[in-house]
Amino acid sequence: TKICYHKITILSINLVMQLEDYFNFLAPNDIRLKGTRVGIETILYDFIHRDRTPQQIAQTYPSLTLEQVYATILYYLHNKETVSKYLADWLEWNHQQVKAQQLNPSPAAIRMRKLRAEQEAKKQANDAQLSA
Repeated sequence: TKICYHKITILSINLVMQLEDYFNFLAPNDIRLKGTRVGIETILYDFIHRDRTPQQIAQTYPSLTLEQVYATILYYLHNKETVSKYLADWLEWNHQQVKAQQLNPSPAAIRMRKLRAEQEAKKQANDAQLSA
């Protein structure tokens, strides 16, 4: 039994050492899966905040394998405090970007808003004619 337990411990240590091989650590705020442009935040947001299964996540992102999704979740579980801070910083950055875009929309966004408003006005006019 001790030999078997010893092998499991060694396997566990090797797994942790190999786990980081799945990722490119480009910067403290930019960790991506090797061979992709997908950041760990993408997978973890779906897993944690959207309650999606690893299989659902892998199906959503064709450039990812199920193994990569599981590796990302396992990396999170092994480094929960650090990765939780990474995710909180990413979410805050996203909120700041949304606010900035709302305050200073691009010309394309302005055109889209105008088109939507025109379409809604036409729809209301048509609905009013049908009701009369």
